[in-house]
Amino acid sequence: MRPAVLARPSAVRIAILMTTTALGAGLSFGARAQAFDAVRLYGAATDRDGGTVGLAVVAGHQYMGSDERRTRAYPAIDYRWANGWFAGTTNGVGYNFSRQPGVQYGVRLTADFGRDESRSEVLRGLGDVDVRPELGAFYNLQPTANTFLTSSLRYGAGQGRNGLLFDLGAGLTAQVAPAWRMGAGVAATWANAAYTQTYFGVDAAQAVRSGRSVYTASAGVRDVRVSVSATYAITPRASATAALSYSRLQGDAASSPIVRDRAGVNGVLAVAYAF
Repeated sequence: MRPAVLARPSAVRIAILMTTTALGAGLSFGARAQAFDAVRLYGAATDRDGGTVGLAVVAGHQYMGSDERRTRAYPAIDYRWANGWFAGTTNGVGYNFSRQPGVQYGVRLTADFGRDESRSEVLRGLGDVDVRPELGAFYNLQPTANTFLTSSLRYGAGQGRNGLLFDLGAGLTAQVAPAWRMGAGVAATWANAAYTQTYFGVDAAQAVRSGRSVYTASAGVRDVRVSVSATYAITPRASATAALSYSRLQGDAASSPIVRDRAGVNGVLAVAYAF
């Protein structure tokens, strides 16, 4: 979350933005699996409009649990208005009710990006998981200038439009040199049975098409993640970030017959500009 002492876009603010965004977004098994796991409102001071624009190259996997690599580039464009509204590729579209620098809470609209069975031979016969809108809420807390806690609730994913995800995260950042900032974070995601069955289960119809046995996946912790990052301030408004994340599937998700790799190390290279 944004330290209260920052009044306008700067290299320090962008360093925090890119560090925490890289820690939380796009670093799990699927390149976009964690795209909306937390709200990150670092693009503007509390009393003024502002935003960030950038590009992230994500080295991930074809789907959650895959052992096949997938590298993609994604735009990162986010804007925040002084009245509390925000919109962008990192946070979705939503409203922050809080006017306190160290607390953020509100509602938002995001998306679950689904999964195409054509991504891997392992998915053949399971069918596509369609893109779905998600309704959600969030609460963030910044205990100190260099630490943050995040939480997010998202509903609407999956073929039945009733998948539910609950995300928790924590992290810290530290200035290690005038132009360098380091970061570290941990996070976990809990999923209900509707979500877990959509992405990790095999129903009777899918079993016939794919030749696999029926597998029922229940609710539980989907995955846990740890991340580290380094951000370099190129100019007062531009920065570059490199980040690594270790992710591990849990519970019924980890035991799914389509899972080929329960754990993996993934990376991000990103650049951003504040305006």
